[in-house]
Amino acid sequence: MGSLRNPVGPLPSTIYWRRRAVAACLAALLALLAFWALASGDGGGKKPSDAANGASPTPPSITPGPSGSGTAISQQPGGREESGDSGGATGGDGGTGTDPGPTDGGTGHGGSGSGGKNGDTDGAGGDGGAGTGAGQRVPADSPLPNCPSGALQLTLRSSKVSYETGEKPRFLLVAKNTSGTDCKADLGPRNAVLTISDSKDDEVWSSADCPRPGAPVLLRVPARTTITHTVEWDRGRSAPDCATAPAGRAGPGTYLVEAVMPGVKVLPAPFSLAKD
Repeated sequence: MGSLRNPVGPLPSTIYWRRRAVAACLAALLALLAFWALASGDGGGKKPSDAANGASPTPPSITPGPSGSGTAISQQPGGREESGDSGGATGGDGGTGTDPGPTDGGTGHGGSGSGGKNGDTDGAGGDGGAGTGAGQRVPADSPLPNCPSGALQLTLRSSKVSYETGEKPRFLLVAKNTSGTDCKADLGPRNAVLTISDSKDDEVWSSADCPRPGAPVLLRVPARTTITHTVEWDRGRSAPDCATAPAGRAGPGTYLVEAVMPGVKVLPAPFSLAKD
């Protein structure tokens, strides 16, 4: 024990004490390093859960799928909506759009039926534009009441302002039932008479001159609904009571088509036939 307190050697005792102090410091440093290494090893195990640390788990990010490059469909496929024979669609007094005309390619009153002299035929016309439809043909003995003159509004218009050479003019009789009850109207050539005059006010053609057949064209006009009846002119001339009509077709120029129906006032409509 005395050698520990009083170092024995050829060197002064202070040198030995310094060596012992350095050795003690090194030993303490090694002990601290060993302790730190052990502590770090314990921390390398399982980490505490995020919930134990008071932190909420981060939700996984969601990558959106590819978006379509096309235009979204905003309307039903298919074409424009047309009213059926029931005339359920309502509209204005004349409608808009292009009249498809008679289905049989004939001329005269309406778009169906047999042909007659002066290019006159009977039948219900085609669709006259948006919001209107061809009226449903009803038999003569139909219990449907006749449309009162005060409840029926009739409008006449030409499907085009000017017609090219060889093109047959088409005229639209647009009937509107302003009452609250369905009724029938006779838009045949004898009751709804169409007359075409030239710029000199000379009569060129009339649907009443020689209608064949001349039976009534009774069409259902639903309550508060508009229907359209089409009349096509073949540019031929006519004479009263089926007399011999002047030869030749109507030439280029300005014309006026008028409609006369008992108890109903109808404004005329101008149109023109273009030069060759």
